[in-house]
Amino acid sequence: MKTLIKSILVVAVMFGTYTGYANETVEVLPTFKYINEGDSISVTDASGKVIYNGRINYNGNLLRLFDFSELNNGTYTVEINKAFEIDVINLKVENKIVTLLASSQKKIFKPVFRTEKDKLIVSKLALDTKKINVEIYFEDQLIYTETVEGTEDILNRIYKLDKNTNGNYTAIVRSNDRVFIQNFRI
Repeated sequence: MKTLIKSILVVAVMFGTYTGYANETVEVLPTFKYINEGDSISVTDASGKVIYNGRINYNGNLLRLFDFSELNNGTYTVEINKAFEIDVINLKVENKIVTLLASSQKKIFKPVFRTEKDKLIVSKLALDTKKINVEIYFEDQLIYTETVEGTEDILNRIYKLDKNTNGNYTAIVRSNDRVFIQNFRI
């Protein structure tokens, strides 16, 4: 019984000590900091030079998986390329201290391409842009082009292709100063 009371007392003193040294403040962190295995990461410096480009091998916190403190002082852009979106955020390195610039965080939604028999279905969440250009090529020859401008928040288009014209097609969507390409065959 005495050892049980002593053990409880030791544990209570340890918790009191840990609580006394706990001085970390909790801030609201951007969800960008949590990344998933299989996504790709790209880090560029202020001049646009790619510093690092690769695949993410583990789930977790961006700042714990990648040591940005070893970079030279300056501002860097980090892009996490996911299945349906690209997360972009700037970070600042100053004297080996890394600061995420949450105000610069943005999300770019990728278009989704699907083919069903002789139809091409293109969908894109357009909350981040007001101009989308769609081009369709057959055997490297432009067969259709469309520019969508305005207040549509979602681009949903079904393009009917000639079912008698089999071969290699390419769909290109341009938005957010990026080009998304999908090759397919019917």
